[in-house]
Amino acid sequence: MTAGLNARLDRISTDDRYLIVPMDHGLTMGAVQGLKDIEATVDGVTAGGADAVLTQKGVAPRVHPNKNGAGYIVHLNGSTTIGPDENDKRLTATAEEAIRAGADAVSLHINVGSTYEPKQIEDLAELTGEADRFGLPVLAMAYARGPDVDGTDPEALGHAVRFAEELGADVVKTGYSGDADSFEHVCESTRLPVVIAGGSKGSDRETIEMVRGAMDGGAAGVSMGRSIFQHDDPEAITRAVSAVVHEDRDAEDALRAAGLVQA
Repeated sequence: MTAGLNARLDRISTDDRYLIVPMDHGLTMGAVQGLKDIEATVDGVTAGGADAVLTQKGVAPRVHPNKNGAGYIVHLNGSTTIGPDENDKRLTATAEEAIRAGADAVSLHINVGSTYEPKQIEDLAELTGEADRFGLPVLAMAYARGPDVDGTDPEALGHAVRFAEELGADVVKTGYSGDADSFEHVCESTRLPVVIAGGSKGSDRETIEMVRGAMDGGAAGVSMGRSIFQHDDPEAITRAVSAVVHEDRDAEDALRAAGLVQA
Protein backbone atom coordinates (compact mmCIF):
# COMPACT_ATOMS: atom_id res chain seq x y z
CA MET A 1 0.00 0.00 0.00
CA THR A 2 1.50 3.33 -1.08
CA ALA A 3 1.85 6.44 1.06
CA GLY A 4 -0.58 8.24 -1.23
CA LEU A 5 -3.21 5.52 -0.92
CA ASN A 6 -2.86 5.50 2.87
CA ALA A 7 -3.12 9.28 3.03
CA ARG A 8 -6.29 9.32 0.94
CA LEU A 9 -7.89 6.53 2.97
CA ASP A 10 -7.21 8.64 6.05
CA ARG A 11 -9.07 11.54 4.41
CA ILE A 12 -12.27 9.48 4.07
CA SER A 13 -12.15 7.82 7.50
CA THR A 14 -11.29 8.37 11.16
CA ASP A 15 -9.10 5.79 12.90
CA ASP A 16 -10.04 3.19 10.27
CA ARG A 17 -13.76 3.76 10.80
CA TYR A 18 -15.94 5.11 8.01
CA LEU A 19 -19.02 7.32 8.02
CA ILE A 20 -19.71 8.10 4.38
CA VAL A 21 -22.83 9.89 3.12
CA PRO A 22 -23.50 9.11 -0.55
CA MET A 23 -25.54 11.73 -2.38
CA ASP A 24 -25.25 10.49 -5.96
CA HIS A 25 -29.01 9.86 -5.91
CA GLY A 26 -29.66 13.02 -7.94
CA LEU A 27 -28.70 11.05 -11.03
CA THR A 28 -30.73 8.03 -9.94
CA MET A 29 -33.85 9.66 -8.50
CA GLY A 30 -33.68 13.34 -9.41
CA ALA A 31 -33.61 16.36 -7.10
CA VAL A 32 -35.34 14.64 -4.19
CA GLN A 33 -35.61 15.95 -0.63
CA GLY A 34 -32.16 16.75 0.71
CA LEU A 35 -30.56 17.14 -2.70
CA LYS A 36 -32.18 20.28 -4.09
CA ASP A 37 -30.07 22.36 -1.73
CA ILE A 38 -27.17 19.91 -1.65
CA GLU A 39 -24.89 22.63 -0.31
CA ALA A 40 -26.86 22.83 2.95
CA THR A 41 -27.04 19.05 3.24
CA VAL A 42 -23.30 18.61 2.71
CA ASP A 43 -22.64 21.27 5.34
CA GLY A 44 -25.02 19.61 7.80
CA VAL A 45 -23.79 16.04 7.51
CA THR A 46 -20.12 16.99 7.66
CA ALA A 47 -20.76 19.26 10.64
CA GLY A 48 -22.47 16.24 12.21
CA GLY A 49 -19.42 14.02 11.86
CA ALA A 50 -19.44 12.47 8.39
CA ASP A 51 -15.93 11.47 7.34
CA ALA A 52 -16.73 11.83 3.64
CA VAL A 53 -19.48 12.63 1.18
CA LEU A 54 -19.97 11.02 -2.21
CA THR A 55 -21.49 12.41 -5.41
CA GLN A 56 -21.26 12.23 -9.16
CA LYS A 57 -18.52 14.43 -10.67
CA GLY A 58 -20.80 17.19 -11.96
CA VAL A 59 -21.80 18.51 -8.54
CA ALA A 60 -18.24 18.68 -7.19
CA PRO A 61 -18.25 22.51 -7.32
CA ARG A 62 -21.29 22.48 -4.99
CA VAL A 63 -19.60 20.07 -2.56
CA HIS A 64 -16.13 21.44 -1.92
CA PRO A 65 -17.03 24.83 -0.37
CA ASN A 66 -19.43 23.16 2.08
CA LYS A 67 -17.78 19.96 3.30
CA ASN A 68 -16.00 21.37 6.37
CA GLY A 69 -12.74 19.56 5.66
CA ALA A 70 -14.33 16.13 5.16
CA GLY A 71 -13.22 13.75 2.43
CA TYR A 72 -14.77 13.57 -1.02
CA ILE A 73 -15.57 10.48 -3.10
CA VAL A 74 -16.65 10.59 -6.75
CA HIS A 75 -19.00 7.84 -7.91
CA LEU A 76 -18.21 6.48 -11.34
CA ASN A 77 -21.33 4.70 -12.58
CA GLY A 78 -25.07 5.01 -12.37
CA SER A 79 -28.57 4.51 -13.73
CA THR A 80 -32.02 6.03 -13.19
CA THR A 81 -35.22 4.84 -11.59
CA ILE A 82 -37.15 5.83 -14.72
CA GLY A 83 -34.83 4.02 -17.15
CA PRO A 84 -35.33 0.50 -18.51
CA ASP A 85 -33.41 -1.27 -15.71
CA GLU A 86 -31.99 0.38 -12.60
CA ASN A 87 -29.52 -2.48 -12.11
CA ASP A 88 -27.80 -1.65 -15.42
CA LYS A 89 -25.15 0.71 -14.07
CA ARG A 90 -23.19 2.54 -16.78
CA LEU A 91 -19.86 4.33 -16.42
CA THR A 92 -20.12 8.08 -15.81
CA ALA A 93 -16.48 9.08 -15.25
CA THR A 94 -12.90 7.82 -14.99
CA ALA A 95 -10.48 7.85 -12.08
CA GLU A 96 -8.55 10.67 -13.75
CA GLU A 97 -11.70 12.76 -14.13
CA ALA A 98 -12.48 12.13 -10.46
CA ILE A 99 -9.05 13.42 -9.45
CA ARG A 100 -9.64 16.56 -11.52
CA ALA A 101 -12.92 16.97 -9.62
CA GLY A 102 -10.99 16.92 -6.34
CA ALA A 103 -11.73 13.36 -5.25
CA ASP A 104 -9.91 11.61 -2.42
CA ALA A 105 -11.36 8.27 -3.56
CA VAL A 106 -13.69 6.79 -6.17
CA SER A 107 -16.56 4.31 -5.98
CA LEU A 108 -18.29 1.89 -8.33
CA HIS A 109 -21.58 0.01 -7.93
CA ILE A 110 -21.63 -3.72 -8.72
CA ASN A 111 -24.68 -6.01 -8.66
CA VAL A 112 -23.24 -9.46 -7.98
CA GLY A 113 -25.56 -12.09 -9.40
CA SER A 114 -27.34 -9.79 -11.86
CA THR A 115 -27.41 -10.16 -15.62
CA TYR A 116 -25.07 -7.15 -15.78
CA GLU A 117 -22.42 -8.74 -13.56
CA PRO A 118 -20.02 -9.71 -16.44
CA LYS A 119 -19.68 -6.13 -17.68
CA GLN A 120 -19.47 -4.78 -14.14
CA ILE A 121 -16.64 -7.22 -13.39
CA GLU A 122 -14.73 -5.72 -16.31
CA ASP A 123 -15.54 -2.17 -15.17
CA LEU A 124 -14.32 -2.74 -11.60
CA ALA A 125 -11.18 -4.59 -12.70
CA GLU A 126 -10.30 -1.78 -15.11
CA LEU A 127 -11.02 0.88 -12.48
CA THR A 128 -8.86 -0.70 -9.76
CA GLY A 129 -5.98 -0.90 -12.24
CA GLU A 130 -6.37 2.75 -13.25
CA ALA A 131 -6.83 3.94 -9.66
CA ASP A 132 -3.76 2.03 -8.49
CA ARG A 133 -1.60 4.10 -10.82
CA PHE A 134 -2.74 7.25 -8.98
CA GLY A 135 -2.72 5.83 -5.44
CA LEU A 136 -6.48 6.45 -5.41
CA PRO A 137 -8.67 4.30 -3.12
CA VAL A 138 -11.61 2.40 -4.61
CA LEU A 139 -14.83 1.85 -2.69
CA ALA A 140 -16.71 -1.05 -4.30
CA MET A 141 -20.45 -0.96 -3.68
CA ALA A 142 -20.92 -4.71 -4.02
CA TYR A 143 -24.52 -5.81 -3.60
CA ALA A 144 -26.02 -9.30 -3.87
CA ARG A 145 -28.73 -8.58 -6.45
CA GLY A 146 -30.18 -10.57 -9.29
CA PRO A 147 -32.71 -13.26 -10.20
CA ASP A 148 -33.27 -15.58 -7.24
CA VAL A 149 -30.61 -13.74 -5.16
CA ASP A 150 -31.55 -12.82 -1.60
CA GLY A 151 -29.89 -9.48 -0.90
CA THR A 152 -29.82 -10.13 2.86
CA ASP A 153 -28.45 -13.67 2.74
CA PRO A 154 -25.08 -13.68 4.54
CA GLU A 155 -23.63 -16.23 2.12
CA ALA A 156 -24.54 -14.06 -0.86
CA LEU A 157 -23.29 -10.92 0.88
CA GLY A 158 -20.08 -12.72 1.82
CA HIS A 159 -19.59 -13.61 -1.84
CA ALA A 160 -20.19 -9.98 -2.83
CA VAL A 161 -17.59 -8.55 -0.45
CA ARG A 162 -15.02 -11.18 -1.41
CA PHE A 163 -15.73 -10.37 -5.06
CA ALA A 164 -14.68 -6.77 -4.35
CA GLU A 165 -11.44 -7.84 -2.68
CA GLU A 166 -10.57 -10.26 -5.46
CA LEU A 167 -10.87 -7.44 -8.01
CA GLY A 168 -8.64 -5.04 -6.06
CA ALA A 169 -10.97 -2.72 -4.15
CA ASP A 170 -9.78 -1.04 -0.95
CA VAL A 171 -13.10 -0.69 0.90
CA VAL A 172 -16.37 -2.53 0.26
CA LYS A 173 -19.96 -1.50 0.86
CA THR A 174 -22.77 -4.04 0.94
CA GLY A 175 -26.23 -4.69 2.33
CA TYR A 176 -26.95 -5.66 5.92
CA SER A 177 -27.93 -9.24 6.70
CA GLY A 178 -30.30 -8.21 9.48
CA ASP A 179 -28.41 -9.14 12.65
CA ALA A 180 -24.92 -9.01 14.11
CA ASP A 181 -24.38 -12.76 14.26
CA SER A 182 -25.05 -13.38 10.57
CA PHE A 183 -23.12 -10.26 9.56
CA GLU A 184 -20.00 -11.66 11.18
CA HIS A 185 -19.79 -14.15 8.29
CA VAL A 186 -19.93 -11.27 5.80
CA CYS A 187 -17.08 -9.39 7.49
CA GLU A 188 -15.02 -12.57 7.89
CA SER A 189 -15.30 -13.22 4.13
CA THR A 190 -12.81 -10.45 3.32
CA ARG A 191 -9.91 -8.54 4.82
CA LEU A 192 -11.29 -5.30 3.40
CA PRO A 193 -13.08 -2.81 5.66
CA VAL A 194 -16.80 -3.54 5.24
CA VAL A 195 -19.36 -0.73 5.45
CA ILE A 196 -23.10 -1.18 5.28
CA ALA A 197 -25.61 0.52 3.05
CA GLY A 198 -28.50 2.35 4.67
CA GLY A 199 -31.21 1.24 2.27
CA SER A 200 -34.65 2.82 2.38
CA LYS A 201 -35.28 5.46 5.04
CA GLY A 202 -36.55 4.00 8.30
CA SER A 203 -37.23 5.43 11.75
CA ASP A 204 -34.35 6.95 13.69
CA ARG A 205 -34.30 4.03 16.08
CA GLU A 206 -34.34 1.46 13.25
CA THR A 207 -31.47 3.26 11.55
CA ILE A 208 -29.27 3.49 14.63
CA GLU A 209 -30.03 -0.05 15.79
CA MET A 210 -29.02 -1.31 12.34
CA VAL A 211 -25.73 0.58 12.58
CA ARG A 212 -25.13 -0.82 16.07
CA GLY A 213 -25.82 -4.37 14.86
CA ALA A 214 -23.48 -4.01 11.91
CA MET A 215 -20.68 -2.67 14.09
CA ASP A 216 -21.20 -5.51 16.56
CA GLY A 217 -20.88 -7.91 13.62
CA GLY A 218 -17.50 -6.51 12.62
CA ALA A 219 -18.34 -3.67 10.22
CA ALA A 220 -15.93 -0.77 9.80
CA GLY A 221 -18.73 1.74 9.43
CA VAL A 222 -21.50 2.84 7.13
CA SER A 223 -22.12 4.39 3.74
CA MET A 224 -25.62 5.69 4.33
CA GLY A 225 -27.52 7.95 1.96
CA ARG A 226 -31.29 8.43 2.13
CA SER A 227 -31.58 7.67 5.84
CA ILE A 228 -29.31 10.65 6.41
CA PHE A 229 -29.76 13.20 3.63
CA GLN A 230 -33.58 12.85 3.57
CA HIS A 231 -33.85 13.19 7.35
CA ASP A 232 -35.61 16.27 8.71
CA ASP A 233 -32.35 17.06 10.53
CA PRO A 234 -29.42 15.55 8.58
CA GLU A 235 -26.87 16.92 11.04
CA ALA A 236 -28.58 15.31 14.05
CA ILE A 237 -28.97 11.86 12.51
CA THR A 238 -25.34 12.01 11.36
CA ARG A 239 -24.31 12.79 14.94
CA ALA A 240 -26.22 9.73 16.14
CA VAL A 241 -24.60 7.46 13.53
CA SER A 242 -21.19 8.93 14.36
CA ALA A 243 -21.72 8.22 18.05
CA VAL A 244 -22.08 4.52 17.24
CA VAL A 245 -19.38 4.29 14.55
CA HIS A 246 -16.74 6.51 16.15
CA GLU A 247 -17.56 6.44 19.87
CA ASP A 248 -18.95 2.89 20.17
CA ARG A 249 -22.10 4.07 21.95
CA ASP A 250 -25.24 1.94 22.16
CA ALA A 251 -28.27 2.94 20.13
CA GLU A 252 -30.20 4.61 22.94
CA ASP A 253 -27.22 6.66 24.08
CA ALA A 254 -26.44 7.70 20.51
CA LEU A 255 -30.00 8.88 19.90
CA ARG A 256 -30.00 10.85 23.15
CA ALA A 257 -26.61 12.41 22.44
CA ALA A 258 -27.92 13.65 19.08
CA GLY A 259 -31.09 15.06 20.63
CA LEU A 260 -33.32 12.62 18.75
CA VAL A 261 -35.01 11.23 21.86
CA GLN A 262 -35.93 12.86 25.15
CA ALA A 263 -33.17 12.69 27.79
